[in-house]
Amino acid sequence: MIIENTTKLDIPESGKISRKLGVFYNPLMKFNRDISVLLINALGQDLRAADPLAGSGVRAIRFLKECKNVKEVYANDVSKEAVENMTKNAKLNDVKFSISNMDANRFLLESTGFDYIDVDPFGSPNPFLQSAIIRLSRESILAVTATDTAPLSGTYPEACLRKYWAKPMNNYLMHEVGLRILIRKVQLVGAEMEKALVPIFSYSKDHYFRIFFRCEKHKSAVDKVLEQHGYLVHCDSCLDRWVSKDIFSKKCKKNHKIDYAGPLWLGNLWDEKLAERMLKLNKDKETAEFLKIILKESKIQVVGFYDMHAAAKAYKKNSSPMSEVIEKLKKNKVSRTHFNPHSIRSDINLKNFLRVV
Repeated sequence: MIIENTTKLDIPESGKISRKLGVFYNPLMKFNRDISVLLINALGQDLRAADPLAGSGVRAIRFLKECKNVKEVYANDVSKEAVENMTKNAKLNDVKFSISNMDANRFLLESTGFDYIDVDPFGSPNPFLQSAIIRLSRESILAVTATDTAPLSGTYPEACLRKYWAKPMNNYLMHEVGLRILIRKVQLVGAEMEKALVPIFSYSKDHYFRIFFRCEKHKSAVDKVLEQHGYLVHCDSCLDRWVSKDIFSKKCKKNHKIDYAGPLWLGNLWDEKLAERMLKLNKDKETAEFLKIILKESKIQVVGFYDMHAAAKAYKKNSSPMSEVIEKLKKNKVSRTHFNPHSIRSDINLKNFLRVV
């Protein structure tokens, strides 16, 4: 018996977490579900929600118990054992929702559409993106999780090119780059169906990437999204970086050879007002610290950040303490970044950042 917030779960004992589990429940993803509940409550709009890969049913049950604006939930899993367990857990928590035992794509395609769809698979979300986007209603929310962070973060660049149609970057920027590559991939699938998918809340944590998109069905909105795709160019020698619509240079300002990542999403990762509402609704101390950083980051709309350790290594200098650097940069927009504990997001240029560090 497991208790997650106010939800009780009767889960069969299992060994290592894997896709082979008859009833999939990952306790490490509690934070993922906590953030989902906060975001839905912060949205405030009535939702008809779908969880096509529901496992134990924990997400569906928590939505019904903790989100007043979730009016209906449709949960599905391909495993008969999972469906039996989900049914048991629904009764245990005295909630009612639709439960299906189908392939996730078939479940989505045979539905009539949803205001919120949560694609939270074990591994890549790719096999479920098209079906999920087809069933997104106008002004709906699509939540996407990817746990195959190794290709997106540059460990397996060839796999990233095959699966996400972009070149990753394997340095201190790798998690933001991976997140932006994933965003673009989802947006391209949406563009085929003339649906513009704009990120409203995104983050990288532990072993996964997580993005919430708002869907707008309009050709001009899709065009605006596609206009914000491009490349992040970076010099590993001097740490200079810039964004570009194409790779037009192989040298930085100091004539060093450069690296690049993309194509990727160059737009905003967060809706600042939504992040603020989520922080106000939150009551958990650990989550509050995370959301405070996200809120500060959301006010600084730049691609990439500066890493203190990388700067010290590149210029063979001892860096100042993080708190001192932030204090000296307070006339600029500055924040820690949740992507990297040793890094700072700021609108300051590289030369001035290095002078302060």
